Amino acid sequence: MDNQRVTDARSAVILARGAGTRMRRMDSSAALDPSQETAAAGGMKAMMPVAGRPFLDYGLSVLADAGFARAVLVIGPDQHDVREHYRAHPPERIELSYAMQAEPRGTADAVLAAESTIERDAFVVLNGDNYYPREPLETLRTSAGPCVVLYDRAALVERGTIPPDRIAAYALATIDGDGNLASVEEKPAAASDDRRAVSMNAWRFDARIFDACRRIPPSPRGELELPRAVEYAIRHLGLKMRASIVRQPVLDLSRRADVAVVADRLRGVEPRP
Repeated sequence: MDNQRVTDARSAVILARGAGTRMRRMDSSAALDPSQETAAAGGMKAMMPVAGRPFLDYGLSVLADAGFARAVLVIGPDQHDVREHYRAHPPERIELSYAMQAEPRGTADAVLAAESTIERDAFVVLNGDNYYPREPLETLRTSAGPCVVLYDRAALVERGTIPPDRIAAYALATIDGDGNLASVEEKPAAASDDRRAVSMNAWRFDARIFDACRRIPPSPRGELELPRAVEYAIRHLGLKMRASIVRQPVLDLSRRADVAVVADRLRGVEPRP
């Protein structure tokens, strides 16, 4: 195994299987065009048209900008539109493959679905409904080992597209004195005044995460959640995960009301996946 293989993560696993429950909810204040309405009704956030292009095109493009060679899309068995789109419009700068998650059982289960498709020594995991800046993606790709990119709450609210009351929908992280991740709590009950850094599911892992994902029980929400698997790996499998806090925005496409805001922020960006 050469040094380049050890230090650089070639592949990014993109979690695009989510049920899209919030996106499916009708919102009379968020007008969508017919193509956007079709994507919203199907809960397929990653394929939401933004300025005439699927939102996922923008994510794949910035991954290529950050030096990734390959993206693995975790999708469901009924999400045929994704394959059809990229069969007709294959990416030119990044290799694309697929992993199948039979049921939307949570983010840890989605990572397990990709296990057989990636290099197990170093890979990155990202959300399909987020658009991340280039620099944090480069940090994950070139890290010397497992790493998590965490986001400053104020930057997400003031510079991104995330309202303050939505912070409770994410995981909040604690960092130890050595700069490593100590704990991460998914959807904390009282997050409004919590000053911990926010996890937007931007991780670099090695093979230990698969063992952890298999061992955790479902959360009180009935899902196999990736933050719980990370905590298990830290406590029981010797995982040390470097934490990097950035003060940059993330564009989050979770709800119908986000579509117009995200489209405005990406206006003028020409994706080149």
